[in-house]
Amino acid sequence: MEEWIGGLWHKYITRKASENFVDAEVSFAEVNKSVGVVYRALGGESVKRIEAASARDYIVRRSLLQKIAGENKQLSLAWQDDESLRLPEKLAVFPDKSLNRDLYIWLAVLAAHQQGKFNHWAIDNQQLVVDVLTKYPALKPRYQKLAQAFINHRPDCSKRPIAEQQMEQAIICAIKEPGSVSDFPTVNYAPQAVYLWLYPSAHTDALVEPDYQENESEETENSNSVAKSNASRKKAERVDNPNEKDGMMIFRLESMFSWSEFSKLDRGVDDSDDDEDNTRVAEDLDNITLSKQHEQKSARIKIDLDLPSASEDDIPLADGIKLPEWDYKIQRLVADRCLLFPMLPRDSTPQKLPFKLQKTANLIRAQFEQLQSIRYWLKTQPQGEELDLAAWLDFHVESQISPTKEKGLYQSFRGNNRDISSLLLADFSMSTDAYLDDNNRVIDVVKDSMMLFGEALNAVGDNFAMYGFSSVKRSNIRFTVLKNFTERYDDNIRGRLQAIRPGFYTRMGAAIRQATKILTEQKSTQKLLLILTDGKPNDIDHYEGRFGVEDTKQAITEALKLGIKPFCLTIDQEAADYLPYLFGSNGYTVIHKPSQLPVRLPQLYYQLTHQ
Repeated sequence: MEEWIGGLWHKYITRKASENFVDAEVSFAEVNKSVGVVYRALGGESVKRIEAASARDYIVRRSLLQKIAGENKQLSLAWQDDESLRLPEKLAVFPDKSLNRDLYIWLAVLAAHQQGKFNHWAIDNQQLVVDVLTKYPALKPRYQKLAQAFINHRPDCSKRPIAEQQMEQAIICAIKEPGSVSDFPTVNYAPQAVYLWLYPSAHTDALVEPDYQENESEETENSNSVAKSNASRKKAERVDNPNEKDGMMIFRLESMFSWSEFSKLDRGVDDSDDDEDNTRVAEDLDNITLSKQHEQKSARIKIDLDLPSASEDDIPLADGIKLPEWDYKIQRLVADRCLLFPMLPRDSTPQKLPFKLQKTANLIRAQFEQLQSIRYWLKTQPQGEELDLAAWLDFHVESQISPTKEKGLYQSFRGNNRDISSLLLADFSMSTDAYLDDNNRVIDVVKDSMMLFGEALNAVGDNFAMYGFSSVKRSNIRFTVLKNFTERYDDNIRGRLQAIRPGFYTRMGAAIRQATKILTEQKSTQKLLLILTDGKPNDIDHYEGRFGVEDTKQAITEALKLGIKPFCLTIDQEAADYLPYLFGSNGYTVIHKPSQLPVRLPQLYYQLTHQ
């Protein structure tokens, strides 16, 4: 009963204290696709993520009701940094839902034109609005509608100190006539949130930034090991670890703590900690407090134990191959930054095609054998087996009008000449060890796909090769040779395919560069690079996030310049967030049912090469 009454009181007091129009609320999830289209269409950086912004501290003068309800201490505002554009999780600023939706679009337009950091928040925002309205005059009616609604619903400031009243008046003038106000008074509290403007990025304490080092002995956690959360990003703060030499865990019975409270105790680290449970707890926190622990070197040996011993590892074929890598921050290739090792699967023995694939393989072979037997007429030839009636009729009509030089009037019967080299590059990262159902893992589907791909191309007689890749930092990129262009597709190759196993991480840029180098050595007029993956580029040394995406984009651009056609197949359902930037809108396809991949891969190849 007490909890029920408390719940009713909480709902009542928070609703009374809120200045938002809850009935007209629009969430970021409702408009994120539209916002993304507008932002990128108007020149925003294609690689930036567009996501909801978590609430941040905002020191504003609050009413008595807001103090009682604990409201208005944190606000979700619009801002951006080098990695992403963050927009409010929800907008209920106006009583009209369409206006709140338009406000999201307006913020995306502003963000697409923001250059650099703010020097003076209010003056720079005014100039940004002026620039946008000058460039796009058609937006003026929409802006004026938003501005008028914004002014109409500003809270009354007549009882506040003179300086705050002057600040409020200056903001209203700046909203009405952007660029007209150059002097803003100094106040002790921030003004009420100006949702029509962007805010400076939420700066992170330098101590919170990860301490990246080139030292190979320093290991970091793989961020992909934790299930991806749909929640917005959290604010983090770094604190000193008070008991860094004392590993004893203490339970304080005299007081109880909520999730959001922090007690400076050394938390024991257990290898069996549940990552999913940790993620759930993190989503409940407003601030995430971190302390840097200095462990003994022996405590970090477990990272290296993930690598198999030499006797159990795949067989290296040569010394490491040095490859460059693109650093987007300095906008240039860094020479000899990566080390790639060609390898053969260990314990592979000649194997027949698995029984479960034989029926499907026979159907695919029959389809592809038709490509080999296709013959066609080559029109308008100077000589040939038969007269080209269409060419002769055109020549006859033209000669009646004016003197016309005789053109090719014959047609010749030709066989199909498929001058193409294809390379299939498969991602063998550790995520392929995940189960799709009770019996099959992702890696099992990849094996079946590659085997049916081999059967299809062997039937048509096309020149092809197959490789796999995974990585552990830039100094250990594993490039698995399954079939090179000079080898015949036989039971030895089938055995290699059945011996593949999940690897480590996905340093895609280096693998694409090596595949490009192999393809350029082929004499074919057409060259196709098929990339099979289940996720975005990542590794554990700087390659996470934008760095990996930009390096992969650069590697694909290099391949295109050399006349190679890259195409990506993925089972990642979130691929639409990054693959259009990497491969273009027509350079990839998403397989929504991974179990269909073995059949879809040969079909896709047929579509790409059957002109």
